[in-house]
Parts: sequence; C-alpha cells; structure tokens
Amino acid sequence: MKVIIKEDVQAYLDQFLNKSVFIHLETTTGSYSAHKDEKNMTVVAFIRNAKVMYHQAKITGNGPYRVGLKLEDGWIYAEGLTDWIFNEDQQLLLAGHNGEGQLAIALQISENPFEN
Repeated sequence: MKVIIKEDVQAYLDQFLNKSVFIHLETTTGSYSAHKDEKNMTVVAFIRNAKVMYHQAKITGNGPYRVGLKLEDGWIYAEGLTDWIFNEDQQLLLAGHNGEGQLAIALQISENPFEN
C-alpha cells in the first residue's frame, strides 16, 4: 500500500460511480489495544460484500482522510484512512493504520465480490 494522495484516490472512486459494486468496510478500533489495557473498550464493525451503487464519492481531509459514498437513500462513510492501492483485480483498497502500523479501518470497493 502507499500513502494516500487525494487526487489519485478520487480518480479511482469516480471510476465506480453509478455502477453496482461490492463494499467491504470494517473497523477494528480498540481490538489491538484491549489486551494491553483492560479498561479499553473493544469496538468492531464489519460488513463484507454489501452490494451498493453510489452516485457521488468524495475524499476529504488532510490526513488521515475521510471517504463518503452517497447512495440513493443514504451514505457510507469511512474516516481515518491513511493508505491505498488499486490492485490487479481492479479493487480499490483503502486502509487506516494507527501509529503502530496496525489496521484500524478498511474500506474496499470492487465490481466483483470479495473472496471469503
């Protein structure tokens, strides 16, 4: 993965506009630190292969970044993104890593389902 350059990521987000795509979105906030301090609450969200169509996409911020995908009846929103890649399977993979390099959030977009 490489450090996010907003203009590059925006161009790939726009490639999926008005197409039926699969979304993978997960957060792992707290799961890496809970074992170090029992007072830390583990908070996790996970969705995989949700089929959506978005009509607007925007990456904002100065790093870490936010991505919003406007659906017909709502939004998908991910904040804390730091790195990205567009891979050989034509998937846009965005991730947010904490100061220790551990995954905190992932947003992935593909025209084909993600493998289990």
